[in-house]
Amino acid sequence: MIDDYGFDEFETNDFPLAYFITIRTYGTWLHGDSRMSVDTHGWNKYGTPKIRPKLELAERMELNMKQEPVIFDAEQRKIADEAIRELCSDRGYDLKALNVRTNHAHSVVSAQLEPERIADAMKARATKKLRERGLFPPEKKIWSRGRSRRRLWKPKHVDAAIRYTLYCQDKRSFDEWMAANGYGPGKMQKRARSKRARSQRERDD
Repeated sequence: MIDDYGFDEFETNDFPLAYFITIRTYGTWLHGDSRMSVDTHGWNKYGTPKIRPKLELAERMELNMKQEPVIFDAEQRKIADEAIRELCSDRGYDLKALNVRTNHAHSVVSAQLEPERIADAMKARATKKLRERGLFPPEKKIWSRGRSRRRLWKPKHVDAAIRYTLYCQDKRSFDEWMAANGYGPGKMQKRARSKRARSQRERDD
């Protein structure tokens, strides 16, 4: 089987080798801005269109913001990093890579549960620590709603995600990085279409 991002699924495995998870700070990636975005639920299937840049939408989203965007300083990044590492250690998650930036955090993590629960726990633990240190008041939102998560089923996918997280995110997007390393949408979409067609023929027979 092929997952929503074109990667192989193995029916004998309940969970992938790892997840690539991204959480973003409040107000730093709005629908309609030049970087494009996913739908309002924070999820877009591999190969399907994202929300294209649209000035009117971006302006409307900005007007609806209840506070200024959150940009971490060096101390805030350090505390968020420590909190996420502490969470993974406490819960037995295998944190393979983590990079907390000024407006987002990328991680590659293995665990026997769904990635949404991991991402939400990361945000909750980081929020708790940042508030305890007096770096954010109780009424201020720190994280944006939702999260991005990719399932990594093969060792080469995990390795590529680790290298991207630690060394390469200033250079290109995750999708561009994966494509440049041979895991791009063209090849994956062809494989997915081929498997779907084969499955349909088997059902018809």
